[in-house]
Amino acid sequence: MGSIHHASAKNRILYTGIFLILAAAAWIASTPALAAAEGKPIAWGTMGMQLFGGLAVFLFGMEQMAEALKKVAGNRMKTILGKLTTNRFMGALTGTFVTAVIQSSSVTTVMLVGFVTAGLMSLSQAVGVIFGANIGTTITAQIVAFKVTHYALLLVAVGFVLIFTGKSERIKQYGALVMGLGLIFFGMGIMSSGMKPLRTYEPFIELMREVSTPAVGILISAAFTGLIQSSSATTGVVIAMASQGLISLEGGIALIMGANIGTCVTAGLAAIGKPREAVRVSVAHVTFNVAGVAIAVWFIPMLAEFVRSISPVAQGVTGMDKLAAETPRQIANAHTTFNVFFALAFLPAAGLVARFAEWLVPDRPMVEPAVIQARYLDKELLSTPALALDRARREIGRLGDLTEEMLQASLPAVVSGSEEDLERLAAMDADIDVLHGHIVRYLGQVSREELSPEETAEIMDLLLVANNLEQIGDIMETNLVTIGRRRIEEDVAVSDETRAVIQRYHDQVTEAFHTSVQAVREEDPAAALRVKGMKKDMAELAQETARHEVSRLVAQEPNRLRTFTREMEMIENLSRIYRLCRKIAKTQWPVTPSAGVPEAAE
Repeated sequence: MGSIHHASAKNRILYTGIFLILAAAAWIASTPALAAAEGKPIAWGTMGMQLFGGLAVFLFGMEQMAEALKKVAGNRMKTILGKLTTNRFMGALTGTFVTAVIQSSSVTTVMLVGFVTAGLMSLSQAVGVIFGANIGTTITAQIVAFKVTHYALLLVAVGFVLIFTGKSERIKQYGALVMGLGLIFFGMGIMSSGMKPLRTYEPFIELMREVSTPAVGILISAAFTGLIQSSSATTGVVIAMASQGLISLEGGIALIMGANIGTCVTAGLAAIGKPREAVRVSVAHVTFNVAGVAIAVWFIPMLAEFVRSISPVAQGVTGMDKLAAETPRQIANAHTTFNVFFALAFLPAAGLVARFAEWLVPDRPMVEPAVIQARYLDKELLSTPALALDRARREIGRLGDLTEEMLQASLPAVVSGSEEDLERLAAMDADIDVLHGHIVRYLGQVSREELSPEETAEIMDLLLVANNLEQIGDIMETNLVTIGRRRIEEDVAVSDETRAVIQRYHDQVTEAFHTSVQAVREEDPAAALRVKGMKKDMAELAQETARHEVSRLVAQEPNRLRTFTREMEMIENLSRIYRLCRKIAKTQWPVTPSAGVPEAAE
């Protein structure tokens, strides 16, 4: 698996290199033509090639950098999300960090949907994280506002060398990050150069005057962002225009605000067909962004003056050159200021936003589907394996809950239940099999992503756990149900005393099962070791049960031999289930620092 991914990464880098060479050649070849065209008709075809080609390089660089950041910080990000506190301020900080890493507020929203659906987070907490996610998206503007386009290809070259010469996977990931950053600046340079002739093109200048009208700028930007579903692309285009002095700070602020609204389209599309909790999270996202823009649009002049006062001033230049030198950084600062201010202002009202979303999207009677569906497996998270595996772990916990429910129902049905009770018990395995299939397919999809060795090992562990849970369901559906049916056919009656002995053994197995699933769901080595420590008690209880059965065998009772056989079959199958519980828990047993192998390797 790892070698395939490595080869895939190399191919992608090779294609990237070819693409960059062609793009650079086009840029170098077209720039003189554009420069010579000043005062003459604009070469629209060449300009279009630079604008769209530069935008493609820019977005490719954003994706490359985001992927590398996810690899570097993926596990840390999962830990932070898992330990999210009830403090709304901490939630906002978490949303800022996660969105800055994955460069996608829509993916952050998808994660929040899962947490709210699972009951791990209230809607008001999720709203706090959404506020932080809006701050995280401003990192894009801050990055592209740096005027380092002259060093863009140097960054690409450095990243390329790190990827191909790095001895460790971590070095390669840092190389991909540096290369992605270089591509961002390279794409910005291409777009900026392509827009240079527009400085003297009167129709375009007049259009920019119209865009500087807040309502027009917000509508155009929202429509553009909603169409391409990338606020990063809108940010890149706006700052590229600003770097040529083609747009004022006020116009840039209006366009950035429009991007804040347009990005809600992605969150809205992600909620289609999802549970009510998903729709509420999306509604809260839209409510916050639209309300913030609706309020801030009246204060654009004040925001512009404040940003000018805190932003660097270009010395020795005037007119359009001064505008080009100062506006990109001013727009980036305005973007950050706007989102930080409204996140802090709305944070105390997170509960009100949540209640508004609940009022707008009320609960409706839940109709259970005929076939069980996965609850936590979001395909949107496949590109972030650390988070996708966390969702798979939660779904495995749900599979464990279904299997435990069947385990608890098994003893009464097998020992004294009717044929209908046994049929109901057997039918419970159908949901286990279907959910197991969903989990295995999802893990298979995750395995096709580029994984670290730790993530590959985690996939193997989760597959092992899912398969063992499914096998426990099969033992109950096939073996225990068959034992129950033979008991009925042979008219075997289990005495109260014997039933109490079997019940104690069954309770111990159920406790081991519950603890092993807890260990996997919560990644809890202490719980796993408790299952390991039960081995001696289980052995003693099995011997006690066997001695009781032997003593009952010599008793003068009708059908005693058949009763003994069925009772021992029950014990043997429960013992098999306990051994599978140990295998499940073993995936979470701690590793000794010295040996590097599980402490309880058997």
